[in-house]
Amino acid sequence: MFENLNESNILLYAAKCYERPNCVSSEFDEDYKKIRYIKRLLQKYRMTGEIKERLLLNHLVVAQNVFGIEACTRMLFLRINEKDYSALKTFLVYTSAMPKIVKGIDDRNIVSSDIELDQKLVDMLRKI
Repeated sequence: MFENLNESNILLYAAKCYERPNCVSSEFDEDYKKIRYIKRLLQKYRMTGEIKERLLLNHLVVAQNVFGIEACTRMLFLRINEKDYSALKTFLVYTSAMPKIVKGIDDRNIVSSDIELDQKLVDMLRKI
């Protein structure tokens, strides 16, 4: 059912992958918002060159923990602008969560080797 992740089925996919079975819906909503927060932080980085790398890492780790690494990665690549893929890949590599291929994102597969690492972020993350 979720071989192809798109805007019409992402919320159902997120709910299916959510790894906190006894939560209330407000907890799910808060955790799902992490995807949006990551998107905003990456957009701000693209526009201004400034990033709150620790805040982004915190949101990323929480999202990976509650949705699972594969599901989180798929949702991020669906929701985030392609212009921000380089920065996203850099953070996913840092957290050891970047697969070789992200399958089924809006009727296409995203190949990791086609996306460059953001060298500024690589240098920043090495200092952590």
